[in-house]
Amino acid sequence: MSDSRSGISNNHAIELFLDMLAAERGAAENTLAAYRRDLEHASHVFGQKGDALCTACPDTIARYLTSLAEDGLAPASRARKLSALRQLYRFLIAEMIIQEDPTHGFSGPKKARSLPKTLSIAEVDRLIESASRRADQTAGAERYRAVRLYCLLEVLYATGLRVSELVSLPRDVLTGDGQVLTVKGKGGRERIVPLTSNARSALQSYLQLGAEPGDSLSPTVATRWLFPSKSAQGHLTRQRFGQDLKELAKEATIDPERVSPHVLRHAFASHLLDRGADLRAVQQLLGHADISTTEIYTHVLQERLKKLIEQHHPLATGKKD
Repeated sequence: MSDSRSGISNNHAIELFLDMLAAERGAAENTLAAYRRDLEHASHVFGQKGDALCTACPDTIARYLTSLAEDGLAPASRARKLSALRQLYRFLIAEMIIQEDPTHGFSGPKKARSLPKTLSIAEVDRLIESASRRADQTAGAERYRAVRLYCLLEVLYATGLRVSELVSLPRDVLTGDGQVLTVKGKGGRERIVPLTSNARSALQSYLQLGAEPGDSLSPTVATRWLFPSKSAQGHLTRQRFGQDLKELAKEATIDPERVSPHVLRHAFASHLLDRGADLRAVQQLLGHADISTTEIYTHVLQERLKKLIEQHHPLATGKKD
């Protein structure tokens, strides 16, 4: 549908917005596809009432949100669709295609924010100790994989990298003094993360080991990625790393369902904040574009303190000295 007042069709408005997301914000293909689905859905629903994206008024938005609720759409999905429209209208105003934001004053349905799963410091220590012990007690190709797993674990807990960032690290990421890693994260944004002495030592042991006799990795493959593999990508897959971690969790007497690369990223962040790290510093280390994403870890600590008081404070249990 075209709007005679703005001279721009729904499809054209959506394409301009998506082009901006890709070019200026480096949005990933999945992100662009999600925005497209939500905006095209809104365009279709608006059109049923004779409205267009660029001529929508607050009543249009109100009817749309009501229809989403009547269709039984989950609160999170309704909030996401409203957010997509809000982002579109901010862009159209910035481009002077429209003058007013019809979503102004509307808020998405409230939903309970789930806290990220994490592990205690003692549990992470058990995982690392189990990985180190396995590396010391194996030989040949098994030793190569064990040393690699120990190295991955130490680097992950030292840096809080996303698992996709970790397994796809190029081998030349270690050029320089070896004290830090330069990581390319979401949207192509680069950040520098320091390495602990344990992580540097684990990396050194892993690189010195190389491919042992009997290992199937070829030297040519090993020169491109830090953690090479025979996978289609040429490097260790996130799925394989996740499976290795769950096997390791069993050795460390931890429920495997509680352990994953992402859980260790959560542990990295919550343990840093627990020890007094600055929230902004943790945001930079994690590569979060918005600090509100990092703030969820403060809720983890608050919940932990709440449970601590409930378990041990005499007034919380009705007991008195």
